[in-house]
Amino acid sequence: MSENKKALQEEMSAEEEQQKLSEVLQIRRDKLAALKQEGKDPFVVTTYQRTAYAEQIVARFEEMEGRTVSVAGRIMSKRGMGKASFIDLRDSSGRIQSYVRQDHVGEEAYADFKKWDIGDIIGVEGEVFRTQKGEISIKAAKIQLLSKSLLPLPEKWHGLKDTELRYRQRYVDLIVNPEVKDVFVKRSKIISAIRSYLEGKGYLEVETPVLHTIAGGAAARPFITHHNALDIDMYLRIALELHLKRLIVGGFDKVYEIGRVFRNEGIDTRHNPEFTLLELYEAYTDYNGMMEITEGMIRHCAHAVLGTGVIHYGDVEIDLDKPFARMTMREAVKKYSGVDFSQVQTLEQARALADEHHIAYEQRHGKGDILNLFFEEYCEANLIQPVFITEHPVDISPLSKRKPSEPEYTERFELFILGREHANAFSELNDPIDQRGRFEHQAALKAAGDDEANDIDEDFLTALEYGMPPTGGMGLGVDRLVMLLTDSVSIRDVLLFPTMKPIKD
Repeated sequence: MSENKKALQEEMSAEEEQQKLSEVLQIRRDKLAALKQEGKDPFVVTTYQRTAYAEQIVARFEEMEGRTVSVAGRIMSKRGMGKASFIDLRDSSGRIQSYVRQDHVGEEAYADFKKWDIGDIIGVEGEVFRTQKGEISIKAAKIQLLSKSLLPLPEKWHGLKDTELRYRQRYVDLIVNPEVKDVFVKRSKIISAIRSYLEGKGYLEVETPVLHTIAGGAAARPFITHHNALDIDMYLRIALELHLKRLIVGGFDKVYEIGRVFRNEGIDTRHNPEFTLLELYEAYTDYNGMMEITEGMIRHCAHAVLGTGVIHYGDVEIDLDKPFARMTMREAVKKYSGVDFSQVQTLEQARALADEHHIAYEQRHGKGDILNLFFEEYCEANLIQPVFITEHPVDISPLSKRKPSEPEYTERFELFILGREHANAFSELNDPIDQRGRFEHQAALKAAGDDEANDIDEDFLTALEYGMPPTGGMGLGVDRLVMLLTDSVSIRDVLLFPTMKPIKD
């Protein structure tokens, strides 16, 4: 078959499908018009008294058998047999079958019921029983149409094209794919588990501004907006850090925030322009204390939501119950690339090694930047089981305390699981003079064209000059933790409404 003929057939098939859909849409609207004409407009219904949920009836059948209940939900399938029918009803908890018989609900009600469509939302009142085939069901005595579905539910919901549509129309995805809802129920439980763990450790949850006058707290490209009343440009926050550390200065010893942050960067399976970040800060501890908090919190979430610390992600088994490994960045690079950066003394030596190993770098990159490039190239993909990578170079750690014995490196860690960064933590820099110098270095990078570099935050420097105690801080990507604990491949699978480009007519 020629390509032109095949394309023509596909076009004709698409037109036929569109015509069929248009006919279905018209039929449903005609049904609604008829209901309104008969004084049975479902959209005037304001409430329905439910006494049970599907999951409850199934789980407690022996107790509820013979009891009259009222349930409400969406019709997912209908199987008619003359004057009797079976329907599958789905509510927020799950699915329950209902047996609708003409001589039980009445001739008029049954005639109305026969015109109802898959997708309609109804109420059913009746007795709980088990059919001859063993199906737990409700024998309907009363039925009521509560809302009319004017669009048909999709018969097939798979493939790349439909995956894209699932993200755009999450409401339909949730209707036809019950397992999707389970992911978001677990997401909510994970966030609750984070809160319960931290509050059990004495942390206070706080809220800080989303609109910032400067971009700071992380290396990222910000979203820019304009405040009309103040007539100034503002940035959607890229991190929670700098305001939370102001609270440590103010006397709060343990604070945390779970909030949305925004980074004007690429979209892929691990990145969305807006995502949920946890940041916590504790006075009088360091990055070692943050390792203990991070490890304990992730283990707590796994047990709270899944009932185990041994999880599966695809074909990989991850043991969160074992103590997490610890390795410096230089040790990791030596292990996986054979290059020992502890022997690299100068920038020229680092560049020569990068050239030898075909690692691309920019002229602005220092020795520490090149070490990090080696780490990204050779190490990340190998870090499958939980491991804390420590002692990052100062070049890439503008907010972290230096390691006293090796000032080129910092007291910092990143937690890697499945080759992905899940958390980032520091012994927080509290020397205002050192911090100003690093901010000025970042400002110089920005002036040279690095749009991910930090601005100088003068107010934060003022806060530090009043004195901040030794502090440990940690940031964790909540979406990635949810991906890990729900075996989700893409970040879009754990975001109810991921950022997507609008479809133009």
